[in-house]
Amino acid sequence: MSLDSLVILNEKETRAGFGEGIYELAKTNPDVIVLTADLAGSFKLGPFIKEFKERFIQCGIGEANMMGIAAGLTIGGKIPYTTTFANFSTGRVYDQIRQSIAYSDKNVKICASHAGLTLGEDGATHQILEDLGLMKMLPGMTVINPCDFNQTKAATKAIADFHGPVYLRFGRPKWPNFTKEDGSDFVIGKAQVLAEGTDVSLFACGHMVWKTIEAAKILAGQGISAEVINVHTLKPLDTETIIASLRKTGCAVSAEEHNIIGGLGDSIAQTAARNCPVPQEYIGTNDTFGESGKPADLLKKYGLDTPQIVEAAKKAIARKG
Repeated sequence: MSLDSLVILNEKETRAGFGEGIYELAKTNPDVIVLTADLAGSFKLGPFIKEFKERFIQCGIGEANMMGIAAGLTIGGKIPYTTTFANFSTGRVYDQIRQSIAYSDKNVKICASHAGLTLGEDGATHQILEDLGLMKMLPGMTVINPCDFNQTKAATKAIADFHGPVYLRFGRPKWPNFTKEDGSDFVIGKAQVLAEGTDVSLFACGHMVWKTIEAAKILAGQGISAEVINVHTLKPLDTETIIASLRKTGCAVSAEEHNIIGGLGDSIAQTAARNCPVPQEYIGTNDTFGESGKPADLLKKYGLDTPQIVEAAKKAIARKG
């Protein structure tokens, strides 16, 4: 795939990809159950509720109880999808997830919207930037952060056939939608090489994938060849693809809408340290909470924008021996 082929098809909310995906999935899989903590509208669940009312459970603002109900439903062979904001999907219910879901290897799909700085005006209390790390550390937990509407829709459907607990993270705002409409380019556990390059490896997840593509196009105009890899599955990590890229380029940049402590960047660094140590630069929040503001303004202020990725790539290249 080339940079020229990576174009915006339209702009859609990734959370809308979940709503459309779960509705289509329910038509073919009668075991799918959706639970929500008073956020059916935010997750675009209207069509699902209208057609599959008997498979919808409104838990109210009781996220811990919702996780317990979901764990119980798996005993009868159901595939429960829990829905609430990322902050409430992880931080508020970590004990319930650890004890009732992860420890028991329950087949619960924890679906989390409104993650990261792009939640915007709701501010620091809702902009969780630690959730990927929290979920990565749980034994047996699969962690997925798709990059756009199409990929979120594909992931929503794919995890139903993937046994075990899954954390699926997506966002609030409209965002560039550029992956295949049929979702055929999404495979759980397989990183997506969006563009091949030789000078620097750019690894990203979620909303930052498009920002990384923008950066790679700028770098190309300056004679720098960047390899762009969408690491939508943070766990299990596609170490084979990552190592191959690092050995080819000799340096890396990781970009994530998350704290640089515990997220994608740490996973890349651990893989590199064990196999092929290279210079690495990090794009993400640096041990800080967010604040209220417009999504674009927050990304710029906290250094998660296209120009910062361009500069990080140049810095990583300069550090090569």
